[in-house]
Formats: sequence, C-alpha cells, structure tokens
Amino acid sequence: MLLHGLWDTPRVFRRLEAELLGRCPELELFAPHLPHRLGAVPLRRLAATLAPLITERFGPAEPLDLLGFSMGGLVGRLWLQDHGGAERCRRFLCLGSPQRGTLAAQAVPRALLAGIADMKLGSPLLRHLDGGTARLRGLDCSSFYCPTELTVFPGWRAVLPVGERRALPVCTHRQLIGHPRALAAVADWVLGRQLAP
Repeated sequence: MLLHGLWDTPRVFRRLEAELLGRCPELELFAPHLPHRLGAVPLRRLAATLAPLITERFGPAEPLDLLGFSMGGLVGRLWLQDHGGAERCRRFLCLGSPQRGTLAAQAVPRALLAGIADMKLGSPLLRHLDGGTARLRGLDCSSFYCPTELTVFPGWRAVLPVGERRALPVCTHRQLIGHPRALAAVADWVLGRQLAP
C-alpha cells in the first residue's frame, strides 16, 4: 500500500510503480487518494477516511506492507496506531515523512491548514503518535530520508522513533520518490531484498 503526501495524488508513485512492477509483475499495489484539500484536512480525518478503503480493498485481515511518502507516512502511522492497522501490517516504510515534525510547518495557522499544522514540531498530533509508539514494535519499521531537503526540515527529523534509519543519496524531498537511486533503494525494501550499502 502506497500513501502519497501533501499536494500530491497517487500519480506521485508512477515511477516507483513502474520500478516495482518491472521487477515483480505479480505484485499487488494499492495507492488510494487522500483528499487533503491542500493541507486543510486534519491528518486524523485522513486516517479515518483511509481505514474503510483498506478494508474494502483487502478485507479485514489480509497482511499488508505500508509505504508512506511525506505526509502519507503520518497518515499511515495514524492508521497503524489508532485504527488497528498494526495488527495486520508486516512492514512500514516512511519515506521523507515528518515523523518528528518540520520547521516548514511552524508558521502555518491551524485554523486555515489543520493538516499542515499537525506536522509542526511538538504538535498535539505528534505527541499523540509518540505516546502510542509501542504499537509499532511488532512491525519491521524503516525510515528513509534526505539530509539536505527543505520540506521536512531539518531532514533528520523524517524518522520514526523505532526501526532502521537510512539517509538516501539524493538532494531534495521530491527526489526521494523520483530519483533512480532512491527508487532502487525503496524497491529493494518493498521487495524484501538486501539493501545495497
């Protein structure tokens, strides 16, 4: 399952999908649309919208692997921790996801853009997620990030509190989902292959 980020649609995954299906044509991919209204929709509401979409597509118990790009990593984590997703998920990859907040969101007023405000450093949402981290401990969790990006700033904040952390050799947030080196690393993770050093 692939969850897109802010100002994106599932089309952001087209290169990754091509990479994955080129290697493994029988792989089943699901990239639902998260209607975030340019960041106005609170992330909890997006996770509540996601939960029935997953059940409709896969039923209530089929095991899943989850990849969340950018804001999609936070929505995915909410689904895992608050909607029972951790009970059926095997692996969780956050790709450039502001799990520890981003300075880029600090000046955004919650009244106008609640979803972006959820990504502020120390926001109530992030404190809530950190309080439920124990629910992630049974999963194989990884965080891939770009140290030099300006969307999740500073880049090292794009990591989960558990699991592997890996800086990818790219320069920008968008390259995390489009650069061939990043796509290769992500595809290796999705397909369960040993990551290159």
